[in-house]
Amino acid sequence: METKLIQYKISEILDGFVYNQFEGKGLFGLSGNLVIQPEYQRNYIYSDGKKDVSCIDSLLKGYPLGLIYFNKTHEGKLEVLDGQQRITSIGRFVTGKFAIKDSNGNQNFFSGLSSDQQNKIMNSKLLVYECTGTESEIKEWFKTINIAGIPLNEQEILNSVYSGNFVTLAKKEFSNPENANIQKWSSYLRGDVRRQDYLQIALKWISNDNIGNYMSKHRYDNNINQLNTYFNTVIDWISSLFKKVYPEMKGLKWGELYKRFHNNSYNSDEIENDISNLMEDPDVTKKSGIFEFVLGNKSNYSLLNIRRFTVTDKKTAYAKQTNKAKKENISNCPICNTDKEFKHEKYIWDYKEMQGDHIVPWSRGGKTELANLQMLCKHHNSMKSNN
Repeated sequence: METKLIQYKISEILDGFVYNQFEGKGLFGLSGNLVIQPEYQRNYIYSDGKKDVSCIDSLLKGYPLGLIYFNKTHEGKLEVLDGQQRITSIGRFVTGKFAIKDSNGNQNFFSGLSSDQQNKIMNSKLLVYECTGTESEIKEWFKTINIAGIPLNEQEILNSVYSGNFVTLAKKEFSNPENANIQKWSSYLRGDVRRQDYLQIALKWISNDNIGNYMSKHRYDNNINQLNTYFNTVIDWISSLFKKVYPEMKGLKWGELYKRFHNNSYNSDEIENDISNLMEDPDVTKKSGIFEFVLGNKSNYSLLNIRRFTVTDKKTAYAKQTNKAKKENISNCPICNTDKEFKHEKYIWDYKEMQGDHIVPWSRGGKTELANLQMLCKHHNSMKSNN
């Protein structure tokens, strides 16, 4: 890869600047000869305003913004390899998309700055390396450089490696914060749309976590019908199966749950009744596990993380059972006294050798309270759990 260092005035860079509010990205500059966000670039993510303002403050104070890299294509056009967010931030300010505060706390848009301040910004020079190389060389370099101090995440790197028609269409659907479906999807998914998190989830679901292989295979597809259909099938399955949306649904591994359970037949009313009861049960401490629990065979209680007995209650029960055992010359483990096949010369177990157990199991309505607590030796507690 070859590089050439060039200085550009900001006025040159922003000549013909276009910002797409819908897609949230800068599109063109240098009189249309510069593509600010090629397909392998990430979405613009300075939208919190803080770094937007910091970028403009640096220009007004005469501070350098750091090296910027352009890629020169075979057609002679230029693409921003590194610096997209800085250029977009400046372009947004100059075109009146946000304001900055002066020393007195007053808001000032670019049009409200003094002429000397406006000229200082527009005449500021950016140091740009123009790079020429093969597609693989350019993308490898793109993966290694630091984009405005915010490293690329896994999906952003994959988008750069497999850029093409498929990525363009997939980002338009799954990385677009203006998509009306985002609100519905956000009930079940976690992440930042702009950072490709929803796109990554969609690709994980359809590819069984082999995202790179799937993107490589479909890189030049002219549609995302398969991806779209599968994703919406999973979402529709969730929304039709569960009558209510609970906060605990957000971020569950719905793709895995769909694969495991979508062929099963369920009664939505019964599912909602079970969920409601479990949500209200104070012994269920992991509410997010309820959904997998009701979809499965309702025997994997570890999903619910049933509340444990307190140390105080266990020591109280231990003392009561041990005092009784010593008086009656029996074991302080109730099951040891009835298990004829289990022979052990030690019948008074130390506290550390015993475990708290629900007399009436939680699955049969027993509560995690002192009245429903017995201490069992580890052997018999394990045997009871297995049964």
